[in-house]
Amino acid sequence: MPRPFDIACLQTRPMRDFTAALDEALPMAGAAVQAGAEFLVLPEYCGGLVSDGAVLLPPAAPHDRHPVIEAFRAFARERAVWVMVGSVAVEGPGGKFINRGYMIDDAGQVRGTYDKIHMFDIRLSDTEIYQESASVSPGELAVVHDTPWGRIGHTICYDLRFPALYRALAQAGADIICCPAAFTRKTGEPHWHVLNRARAIETTSYMVSPCAIGPVPGGGEAYGHSLVVDPWGAVVADGGTQPGVVQARIDLDAVAEARAKIPSLQHNRGFALDDVPGRQIA
Repeated sequence: MPRPFDIACLQTRPMRDFTAALDEALPMAGAAVQAGAEFLVLPEYCGGLVSDGAVLLPPAAPHDRHPVIEAFRAFARERAVWVMVGSVAVEGPGGKFINRGYMIDDAGQVRGTYDKIHMFDIRLSDTEIYQESASVSPGELAVVHDTPWGRIGHTICYDLRFPALYRALAQAGADIICCPAAFTRKTGEPHWHVLNRARAIETTSYMVSPCAIGPVPGGGEAYGHSLVVDPWGAVVADGGTQPGVVQARIDLDAVAEARAKIPSLQHNRGFALDDVPGRQIA
């Protein structure tokens, strides 16, 4: 199994519709492949993102005929590369949609999907409020994709704040965990780098996290700084604050080496919480 390979994050901007999103992403994808990338990863809501106050209302389409997925299936097949479409909005039940990511192989086949589990329901200030659950149906299943390089865990944006999910993915064999995102600028500045580095260190995995950059139509702003972080927590690549391709060569032997030195994934111990009122917890 090949261990070193070239990976590219596409740092795209939030767009109002599918056409604008593809007009930006597909040329980036072509440039990344021309530069040697074998696996491409796009951000959360890379098919378009619009907000209306606290509610996210990205353009959505049915799962089986989503134009962004069809476009990247064709691209993957024509260029013989694997593509993780970080997420797009897919029509769901009860008038809501699903925040769904896709893994597409080099023959253009969908190898797996992941529905975002954790909903971004927060109040950053009196004027900056997000209520993802108002328009999105959450997922329930953690997902690891099998690829020619190894197993790749799939998470999305707000999932990054839930370390138990990442530990479970690593213990299921993930050497790389991807976190496509549209992280807000306000939370990204203090937390994005720290959380990605922490998840990499805790799981002794590579973190590959493409993040959208720039204003969201309707309000809000995505942080950018797409990251590739190695199993020791070192930042291998940082996309900064402009749209573009963030490319890195990673070697999965580094994962095996880190896990041999710090085999914390094998050291789980059960415990009980002593919640007797007034008793000190050491």
